[in-house]
Amino acid sequence: MESADIVIVGAGHGGAQAAIALRSQGFTGSIMLIGRDREPPYERPPLSKEYLARDKPFERIYIRPPQFWEERDVNLRLGAVVTTVDPVAHTVRLADGSEVGYGKLIWSAGGDPRRLSCPGSDLNGIHAVRDRADVDRIMGELDSGAKRVVVVGGGYIGLEAAAVLTKLGCQVTVLEALPRVLARVAGEDLSAFYQQQHVAHGVDLRTEAMVTRIEGEGGWVRKVVLADGETIDCDMVVVGIGVVPAVGPLIAAGASGANGVDVDEYCRTTLEDVYAIGDCAAHANRFADGAVIRLESVQNANDMATTVAREIAGEPQPYAAFPWFWSNQYDLKLQTAGLSIGHDATVLRGDPAGAKFSVVYLKEGRVIALDCVNATKDYVQGRKLVEERVIPDLALLANAEVPLKELR
Repeated sequence: MESADIVIVGAGHGGAQAAIALRSQGFTGSIMLIGRDREPPYERPPLSKEYLARDKPFERIYIRPPQFWEERDVNLRLGAVVTTVDPVAHTVRLADGSEVGYGKLIWSAGGDPRRLSCPGSDLNGIHAVRDRADVDRIMGELDSGAKRVVVVGGGYIGLEAAAVLTKLGCQVTVLEALPRVLARVAGEDLSAFYQQQHVAHGVDLRTEAMVTRIEGEGGWVRKVVLADGETIDCDMVVVGIGVVPAVGPLIAAGASGANGVDVDEYCRTTLEDVYAIGDCAAHANRFADGAVIRLESVQNANDMATTVAREIAGEPQPYAAFPWFWSNQYDLKLQTAGLSIGHDATVLRGDPAGAKFSVVYLKEGRVIALDCVNATKDYVQGRKLVEERVIPDLALLANAEVPLKELR
């Protein structure tokens, strides 16, 4: 049986950063990185942006050059899926029946795309956007003539994919079940702006649109049927309706968790010598007033990985990283600072008609988050307002001519 001092499950951003950070912290023991992909660790955000648009070849989205891992003595076990964790024996079992022993286990498996459950959801031509294979299949069908695309889900993944597919000349319909796009992550001002932008670029965007079934021909998708009976002809369906945390083996092994797996301030699970990081790790976040949440972001995965590496190296520092996110759609750069969870007021800075503005989120008068569209200065200066929990003058806050740094 193979074994390693540190076994990392998941070769995305969090898993890769955990291995990098361990070596940076001076850890000299053996490290094995187990990943479902057959590729060395690569960046995921470009999949729905530059890679799908063919603006960036795959070789340019590797997190590190492939030879890096051998140079750092990190054993890559690729194309492998962990099915079982035995916390007593300190082993994991893989889908091929083999077992790997560990001294400490870092779980960074992320999440699996949430699938449609309606009739016809198993037809060919229905895709998620989660890994290279997903996007390669989409590109292959585009090359074979697919032009009419239905995107199910008006979150960031769905909207980013819609923007790229529109740029590639596709006829795109976006279906969002809620009354507005980005409803779970942004305020009404930002939702209205992005809806208008997509419509202006030719996207047929529908809100309160529920998919009830998908019809096909010869095993391939051909129509999406909505709850009101309307049918939309299509050659392809792209589904972006969230992810399901990939924590089944940990929960089955006895780890605590409801939405993901629970971790403490050092990213330790309730299982001895088992950590969890990234999208699947539910933690009490100080920027959400201590609420237990999961954050699906590269920043969170990387910072949690560093937290674990420091803890293993004997220099523990509690996870307290500032949350930030971004999204690129058309020529729009959105940068988000903080978490708008629980906000009770918003202030609009700038004019959305000029595609340069910010939405500031407040709770009990304090700035808790900002969404900045083509407004990098607001984003940089606004971070300090969030970190310092500033109570600003609302009139000055709304005046885009007043730098945010002057409100501290």
